[in-house]
Amino acid sequence: MELSSPRFKSVAVTAGLSFWFFIIISAFSIFSFEILLIFIASVLTITQVFSSKISKGLDILAKINTKIFLGALFIFVISIYGIFFRVLRIDLLRLKKQTDTYWLDMEYEAPDRMGKQY
Repeated sequence: MELSSPRFKSVAVTAGLSFWFFIIISAFSIFSFEILLIFIASVLTITQVFSSKISKGLDILAKINTKIFLGALFIFVISIYGIFFRVLRIDLLRLKKQTDTYWLDMEYEAPDRMGKQY
């Protein structure tokens, strides 16, 4: 973002702030397109007008927004994997003994069936 033009930084920061504004107003159940469009228009106008003066601030805000978004996305993806593994009863670490498994259990194999591998 440091090499980008201040106008582009303004658009990027507006997109990020609009995303978080959408999340917050949806969580409070007061979402409407009119409120969202007014917010986007006001933030875009303010950041475009003052883009050259607040360029460093836009850089910092974009970095913070990116870190928070990627952190939340990472936590969400890991949580979804955990939920899927729990629902599908997948035990990746094989902590529980299972009778119906596709892995060979070497404890019960007869020694005469095992041949040399070289």
